[in-house]
Amino acid sequence: QLVESGGGLVQPGGSLRLSCATSGIIFSIYTMGWYRQAPGKQRELVATLTTASRTNYADSVKGRFTISRDNAKRTVYLQMNSLKPEDTAVYYCNSYHGENTYWGQGTQVTVSS
Repeated sequence: QLVESGGGLVQPGGSLRLSCATSGIIFSIYTMGWYRQAPGKQRELVATLTTASRTNYADSVKGRFTISRDNAKRTVYLQMNSLKPEDTAVYYCNSYHGENTYWGQGTQVTVSS
Protein backbone atom coordinates (compact mmCIF):
# COMPACT_ATOMS: atom_id res chain seq x y z
CA GLN A 1 0.00 0.00 0.00
CA LEU A 2 1.22 3.48 -0.88
CA VAL A 3 -0.25 6.55 0.82
CA GLU A 4 0.66 10.05 -0.32
CA SER A 5 0.40 13.19 1.77
CA GLY A 6 1.59 16.77 1.72
CA GLY A 7 -0.36 18.19 -1.18
CA GLY A 8 -2.27 21.44 -1.01
CA LEU A 9 -2.62 24.95 -2.32
CA VAL A 10 0.53 27.05 -2.67
CA GLN A 11 1.36 30.34 -4.34
CA PRO A 12 3.69 30.49 -7.33
CA GLY A 13 7.27 30.41 -6.17
CA GLY A 14 6.36 28.48 -3.06
CA SER A 15 7.39 25.03 -1.86
CA LEU A 16 5.74 21.79 -0.86
CA ARG A 17 7.06 18.45 0.33
CA LEU A 18 5.16 15.35 -0.65
CA SER A 19 5.54 12.10 1.27
CA CYS A 20 4.63 8.56 0.30
CA ALA A 21 4.48 6.03 3.10
CA THR A 22 4.56 2.39 2.05
CA SER A 23 3.54 -0.90 3.59
CA GLY A 24 3.32 -4.44 2.38
CA ILE A 25 6.37 -4.27 0.12
CA ILE A 26 10.08 -4.79 0.67
CA PHE A 27 10.69 -1.09 0.28
CA SER A 28 14.46 -1.29 -0.02
CA ILE A 29 14.37 -3.29 -3.27
CA TYR A 30 11.83 -1.13 -5.08
CA THR A 31 12.49 1.73 -7.42
CA MET A 32 10.30 4.61 -6.24
CA GLY A 33 8.85 7.39 -8.32
CA TRP A 34 6.49 10.30 -8.53
CA TYR A 35 4.15 10.91 -11.43
CA ARG A 36 1.54 13.58 -12.01
CA GLN A 37 -1.60 14.06 -14.02
CA ALA A 38 -3.06 17.43 -14.84
CA PRO A 39 -6.70 17.82 -15.96
CA GLY A 40 -7.13 16.68 -19.54
CA LYS A 41 -3.57 15.39 -19.78
CA GLN A 42 -1.88 12.03 -19.57
CA ARG A 43 -0.04 10.92 -16.48
CA GLU A 44 3.63 11.85 -16.76
CA LEU A 45 6.82 10.99 -14.96
CA VAL A 46 8.12 13.56 -12.51
CA ALA A 47 11.04 11.77 -10.88
CA THR A 48 12.33 8.31 -10.05
CA LEU A 49 14.91 7.04 -7.58
CA THR A 50 16.44 3.60 -7.80
CA THR A 51 17.77 1.46 -4.99
CA ALA A 52 21.26 2.45 -6.18
CA SER A 53 20.33 6.12 -5.64
CA ARG A 54 20.15 6.93 -9.33
CA THR A 55 17.68 9.67 -10.07
CA ASN A 56 15.79 10.66 -13.16
CA TYR A 57 13.80 13.88 -13.50
CA ALA A 58 11.46 15.30 -16.07
CA ASP A 59 13.08 18.25 -17.82
CA SER A 60 10.30 20.51 -16.58
CA VAL A 61 11.21 19.96 -12.91
CA LYS A 62 15.00 19.64 -13.04
CA GLY A 63 16.66 21.98 -10.59
CA ARG A 64 13.40 22.60 -8.73
CA PHE A 65 12.27 19.18 -7.46
CA THR A 66 14.24 16.63 -5.45
CA ILE A 67 13.28 13.02 -4.84
CA SER A 68 14.64 11.18 -1.81
CA ARG A 69 13.93 8.06 0.17
CA ASP A 70 14.26 6.86 3.75
CA ASN A 71 14.50 3.09 3.76
CA ALA A 72 14.19 2.92 7.54
CA LYS A 73 10.87 4.78 7.38
CA ARG A 74 9.82 3.06 4.14
CA THR A 75 8.97 6.47 2.76
CA VAL A 76 9.79 8.42 -0.39
CA TYR A 77 9.67 12.20 -0.59
CA LEU A 78 9.37 14.84 -3.27
CA GLN A 79 10.63 18.28 -2.33
CA MET A 80 9.14 20.81 -4.72
CA ASN A 81 10.55 24.33 -4.83
CA SER A 82 9.89 27.32 -7.06
CA LEU A 83 6.48 25.94 -7.91
CA LYS A 84 4.72 27.16 -11.03
CA PRO A 85 1.05 27.12 -12.00
CA GLU A 86 1.87 24.46 -14.59
CA ASP A 87 2.91 22.13 -11.75
CA THR A 88 -0.75 21.90 -10.74
CA ALA A 89 -1.78 18.25 -10.91
CA VAL A 90 -2.60 15.16 -8.92
CA TYR A 91 0.70 13.64 -7.84
CA TYR A 92 0.97 9.87 -7.60
CA CYS A 93 3.53 7.75 -5.84
CA ASN A 94 4.76 4.66 -7.67
CA SER A 95 6.88 1.68 -6.77
CA TYR A 96 8.12 -1.05 -9.04
CA HIS A 97 10.37 -4.06 -8.94
CA GLY A 98 10.42 -6.52 -11.78
CA GLU A 99 6.82 -7.14 -12.78
CA ASN A 100 5.39 -5.69 -9.58
CA THR A 101 4.06 -2.14 -9.81
CA TYR A 102 2.01 -0.28 -7.23
CA TRP A 103 0.34 3.13 -7.18
CA GLY A 104 -0.92 5.42 -4.47
CA GLN A 105 -4.27 7.17 -4.58
CA GLY A 106 -2.77 10.56 -5.39
CA THR A 107 -2.54 13.92 -3.70
CA GLN A 108 -3.65 17.22 -5.23
CA VAL A 109 -1.14 20.01 -5.70
CA THR A 110 -2.53 23.37 -6.78
CA VAL A 111 -0.24 26.29 -7.56
CA SER A 112 -2.22 29.51 -7.77
CA SER A 113 -2.23 33.06 -6.50
